[in-house]
Amino acid sequence: MSFSPLIDQLVDALRCLPGVGPKSAQRMALHLLESNREGGTKIAETLAQAVREVKHCQQCRILCEVDTCKICANPKRDGTLLCVVESPSDVLAIEQTGLYRGRYFVLKGHLSPIDGIGPEEIGVDQLVARVKGNGVEEVIMATNSTVEGEATSHYIAEQLKPININISRIAHGVPLGGELEYVDGGTLAHAFQGRRSIF
Repeated sequence: MSFSPLIDQLVDALRCLPGVGPKSAQRMALHLLESNREGGTKIAETLAQAVREVKHCQQCRILCEVDTCKICANPKRDGTLLCVVESPSDVLAIEQTGLYRGRYFVLKGHLSPIDGIGPEEIGVDQLVARVKGNGVEEVIMATNSTVEGEATSHYIAEQLKPININISRIAHGVPLGGELEYVDGGTLAHAFQGRRSIF
């Protein structure tokens, strides 16, 4: 059953969000129209402004409203460390730990020849140029632990090898509090390969 063409358009528009199916989109649309029109107006105005004004930082490619994001502009960040991630959400996750004080490079995806995503689409040339000219001493590969993420990490490491810098990969393994009997084989394999000495 459909309500009206305009409501159907709103439901279809909401379905573009990740994890939102037809029922969730319909529930959101009806809630905004029945109970929270002011909230709906605020969402529409803020989204329109964000779409107009948010762009990518010219150095790290994270989302921001200015040419250079606050991380790249911060002189207290360690310019010798460069962490390579797949998406801006990865930067937020790492920043929430409060442990990393270097800079970032956001690939905006991973290599996927089937989908037509090659080195140019994820900015490998731009990354290599940044590493060459900015005093970077270590590149930390923090791509996802998927087949595509591993392939992307390996490809980038090969491109950076001639520069003669330290290239590392974040550790993957058993999560804190995890029980071995419930951990999959691939995760266990990574945990064994990335083991380190206790003393």
